Amino acid sequence: MTSTLQPATTTEAVKRPGRWLALSVLVLAVLLVAVDATVLGLATPYISEDLGPTGSQLLWIGDVYSFVIAGLLVSMGSLGDRIGRKRVLLVGATAFGALSVLNAYATSPEMLIAARALLGVAGATLMPATLALIRNLFHDPRERSLAVGIWGATASAGTAVGPIAGGFLLGHFWWGSVFLINLPVMAVLVLVGIKLLPESRNPRPGPWDLTSVLLSLVGMIAVVYAVKEAASHGPAWEPLAAGLLGLAALYAFVRRQLTLPAPLLDMRLFAHRGFSGAVLADLLTILGLSGLVFFLSQYLQLVQGRRPFEAGLAELPAAVGAVAAGLVAGRVARRLSVRTVVSGGLAAVGLALASLAFLDQSTGYPVLGAALLVVGVGAGFSFTVTADVILGSVPKEQAGAASAVSETAYELGAALGIALLGSIVTGVYRGFAAPAGTPAEAHESLGSATEAAAALPSPTGEALLDAARQSFVDGLALAAGAGAAVLLAASVAAWFMLRGQKLENGA
Repeated sequence: MTSTLQPATTTEAVKRPGRWLALSVLVLAVLLVAVDATVLGLATPYISEDLGPTGSQLLWIGDVYSFVIAGLLVSMGSLGDRIGRKRVLLVGATAFGALSVLNAYATSPEMLIAARALLGVAGATLMPATLALIRNLFHDPRERSLAVGIWGATASAGTAVGPIAGGFLLGHFWWGSVFLINLPVMAVLVLVGIKLLPESRNPRPGPWDLTSVLLSLVGMIAVVYAVKEAASHGPAWEPLAAGLLGLAALYAFVRRQLTLPAPLLDMRLFAHRGFSGAVLADLLTILGLSGLVFFLSQYLQLVQGRRPFEAGLAELPAAVGAVAAGLVAGRVARRLSVRTVVSGGLAAVGLALASLAFLDQSTGYPVLGAALLVVGVGAGFSFTVTADVILGSVPKEQAGAASAVSETAYELGAALGIALLGSIVTGVYRGFAAPAGTPAEAHESLGSATEAAAALPSPTGEALLDAARQSFVDGLALAAGAGAAVLLAASVAAWFMLRGQKLENGA
């Protein structure tokens, strides 16, 4: 099924003046979110040393942002459709900057978890607004493909800038400094965005249904929490009850949307096979990748002994590949087909992850760098084309809600990936055989083991560190294999669900 949206027919609609300058402001918002997401993994060893979180708290620090943002994305995307996407974007960016300061000066694991949760509330306003504004700025499909490619390339560039800038800061300042790099980006975004961004909204939006907002938030958070807890600690009454509550809330949310005259989310969007296929591909891709990405910085620093800045540079090939692929993805998808590009990209990522299932402590950088480059290229092709499919599948009045569905899949995949694959790493790690005299907290995380080893006599400390590192690598390799299986399954699903889907041509 191909998109029914017709290309714009007037020159004014197709070629909006100042659209490329406005795009430059939107990509700053993307950069803000991407940098924040990537620096956290790099700072994790320092957070472990300073705040002393348990293994469970460390996972919460990593995924609570995704939990909250996943629960609020649809609501915030719909809010932007109603009150104005520019307004929501600028208010959200201001809050994002202010809350970054709270994250930077957190003094306990609990405070940092709460600060990350609040940052998720602000972050939920940014990504749907940027994609929705692109949909309304660029009516010509070929221009929109290029704009989406630039949008995606900037997100990928942010994943490179984040570790490199974060590595430099961690080499000279305390871990909280990695959050403060958001402030100058936010300031430029807000000051320039006020001047350059056009306001857009749905001309007939209907009311913003607070009951739907609450059902969406409770449903998403409860379901993801249940999966996380069950994966970390096995089946128990508490996660089961949370999961049932979440499923009931999501069921009530869907039923309510089908009966409201102006729903928060138009469920008919999912009847479009291309839309549903693109959303599913995004969710499974991030699920398969996120657990690995979260632990990769720890592998580079705590296992292979790289400095933070060096670890940031080591992750650069993934971003370079994603930027290059994103800029040409639309053109390649028109020449070949949507399903060939998306399915092929996902298969490439899956095979690259499969190669990382053979990681050991001394794996050479050429192998790791080549795998990361393939991951970047495959993900760049897939994410850019699926975003284009999603935007082209809906009327521009619903661009915010549709973009929010895409971003919800992304954030839900990230939360589930960290929960499921991260729990594999943690579960394998905790079982290592430690020498006599090892404190119990060494089994909580590799950062804790590194700190404990430094306080023990040299032979005992070295034995502890070697056993802990080997156990961590075993868990990481197993998680990479599981991620590879998810990505290859996503490739097969995309091949069937995106059959016949095409990107629009220019007017």
